Amino acid sequence: MARKFNEENERIKRRYLQFLREAKRSDMATVDKAADAILRFERSIGFKSFKRFHIEQAVSFKRQLSGERNARTGAALSKATVDSTLRMVKAFILWLAGQPGYKSRIAYADAEYFNLNAKDARIAHTARDTPGPTPEQCRHAFAQMPSATPLERRDKALFAFLMLTGARDGAVASMRLKHVDLVECCVYQDARDVKTKFAKTFTTWFFPVDDAYLNAFRDWVTYLRQEELFGPNDALFPKPRMGQKDGEFAALGLSRDLYSNAGKLRAVIKDAFTSSGLPAYGPHSFRKTLGGLTNEYCKTPEQFKAWSMNLGHENIATTLSAYCPVSPSRQGELIRGMA
Repeated sequence: MARKFNEENERIKRRYLQFLREAKRSDMATVDKAADAILRFERSIGFKSFKRFHIEQAVSFKRQLSGERNARTGAALSKATVDSTLRMVKAFILWLAGQPGYKSRIAYADAEYFNLNAKDARIAHTARDTPGPTPEQCRHAFAQMPSATPLERRDKALFAFLMLTGARDGAVASMRLKHVDLVECCVYQDARDVKTKFAKTFTTWFFPVDDAYLNAFRDWVTYLRQEELFGPNDALFPKPRMGQKDGEFAALGLSRDLYSNAGKLRAVIKDAFTSSGLPAYGPHSFRKTLGGLTNEYCKTPEQFKAWSMNLGHENIATTLSAYCPVSPSRQGELIRGMA
């Protein structure tokens, strides 16, 4: 059965989403999440007009979210998911309170009823350390990866590239050969072409990791240029070229095209780890691995700063807080060791 909708609500939602895109400069992923959260709230009130909003609807919506379960896992929604959903609906209600036809019915203070209680909010905002693979685990998984076919060579080069750069998977999926400089051992993450976070342009120099990674990646780029005759604008990690083989649809080699998203690349990396008997680490976990190497390689504040810049961070505190966590027990060891 098709979902119900309210035409008046649809019009005001369209205006709000345009406000997010054009005035707040939110990316489409953020806009889509806001649209989903608002729709969730709208369902909870039976698609009544937003002009009939009252604070009991907010209280009821919070209660409903707290009792919902994840459709995929069956587990209760996490406090972080509940909190982010409520914050997006709260922002919408705040915006509505200033719009003609709504400001006489909705007070700015009404939006506060979408806040979680203090206890649940603390749980939702608590930073949790998600461990990444150790350098030894990475070497083991990398060594087990096959490289007999062009696609297998691509996958192994992808693993090596992530260890060399710590680049985000969305950026990697959109990179072309022209962004790589093997002479200077760096990659230019140009936001005009590469899907970097916050559309930031920066250069990443290859991290000082095992030479096996550099050799594998260098061989891959050389293969693309000299044997596949790829040009500067062709994909660094291309999609397969599909066609008929022995009466079946199969990969026939390499195309020159980029992937539209990083889903396939994430699957390649997770499979590389699980096939080696390790947890299913994703591409982003390499940033954790590289962050953990800062203490081994960085001995001066200037070196810490360079390492942080290489990961695309403007502030060194971002690198230290996100990728170099110190547990309370380790804090005690370090302080006692200074005596």
